[in-house]
Amino acid sequence: MSRTSGSTTPSPIPAPAPSRRPMTGLLASFTVSLFGTRLSMIALPWLVLDTSDSPIRTGLIVFCEAVPLVVGKALSGPLIDRMGGRSFSVAADLISAVVVMLVPLCYWLDVLPFGVLMVLAAAIGLARGPGDVAKRTLIPTVAEDAGITLERASGMMGTVERIAGAAGPAAAGALVALLSPLWAMVGNSFCFVLSAGLISIGALRSARETSTVVTRDRQTQREQTRGEHPEDRSPEGIPAEDQAPEERHPEESYVERLKAGARFLARNRLLRSIAIMLSVTNLIDAAYGSLLIPVWAKETGGGPAAIGALGSAFGIAAVAGSLLATAFSHKLRRRRTYVIAFLVGGPPRFIVMALDVPLWVVVVTAVADGLAIGFINPIINAVQMERIPRHLLGRVSALTDSVGTAGIPLGPILAGVAVSFTGLAPVLLGCGAIYLFCTVIPPLFPHWRELDSRPRQPEEPEPRKETV
Repeated sequence: MSRTSGSTTPSPIPAPAPSRRPMTGLLASFTVSLFGTRLSMIALPWLVLDTSDSPIRTGLIVFCEAVPLVVGKALSGPLIDRMGGRSFSVAADLISAVVVMLVPLCYWLDVLPFGVLMVLAAAIGLARGPGDVAKRTLIPTVAEDAGITLERASGMMGTVERIAGAAGPAAAGALVALLSPLWAMVGNSFCFVLSAGLISIGALRSARETSTVVTRDRQTQREQTRGEHPEDRSPEGIPAEDQAPEERHPEESYVERLKAGARFLARNRLLRSIAIMLSVTNLIDAAYGSLLIPVWAKETGGGPAAIGALGSAFGIAAVAGSLLATAFSHKLRRRRTYVIAFLVGGPPRFIVMALDVPLWVVVVTAVADGLAIGFINPIINAVQMERIPRHLLGRVSALTDSVGTAGIPLGPILAGVAVSFTGLAPVLLGCGAIYLFCTVIPPLFPHWRELDSRPRQPEEPEPRKETV
């Protein structure tokens, strides 16, 4: 019995209705995990300082956590792409919860020598860094599900990051003062467990799940166009031209996948330039927050009160800036906004601290800094998500993040050496000049004009025209 196919018009596959549930789940998970991380960032160094009274050991613990965090980000990309951002994030959060909980447990059992604590600090960084990257790779999917632009989704992530960054240290200080740093570590462990549960309950689709859905939709469209039926499918299943690269080459090794991400990053001039720029600015920011501000407060006589006023002003303004970016960044010219934001939020804060000005001038500058910097991350994150193919999102995002944060452990060390030789003011002016050079000069090059282009996601199929 033969089957005939008529010249029927293929009915397009309806797009799913927008849903804010995945976005809400991701934002809640990201907020809780970052809040917990800020707890341990205060509690762990304080535990070492309180028990050993050794600044050197305290610095070693911070260094032991920071270096594996950077390395873990760089090496986690192929695993994120293979497992999917959702699954990897849940696994990383649960592993982080166990490792963090081992610190108070070992202490209470009296089996926590300094060497073991160094290993646990390294394990915390190694698990936490990749988990943060995995959550960020979910931004394109949840933005599509919610029907919002990448700038707005990135702005929301930046806002909750700022809020967690401000609330976490305050909560850590209260826990340490009222109870002990060990209970702050317990709180961090609980936050990681809650973060894993929030992503799971939010029903977020992983990158592999999204790839499978897109592939099946393409096949169904082709069957409708050609008049085919499901039973006419070949034994091999989905044709190669509609498969994601990881489905076409399932035998690719971990090293080959890692090299593929590195090649993509090396060949994309804009993304490569952004990664290098972030590595320099994050190094300077780490030196600014950890060393230059305390030295300035001591030399000017402002003391802890000046540090607190500066931190509070910047923190509140940064949250406000992120909220403004969430509302308006998708309507603005990216390159112009990028340059203005870095002009306002970059060199001025170093210049005013190098000059003999009243405290209120420095605080006002910090407010302007926070408002301006809130617009940077939504632009950078949106540009990255738009230009990285979905099947490479984990690898390239992890490598970009790793390169961008590689200088953070070195920032305070280099700044400390420089201040000891030249004094504070020359170092501040030098940092401001470097900041200006690496943020405002690069956008003058032609390939930075791509900031203003808003291409489709690389894995998103073009709209199909109906034929009659």
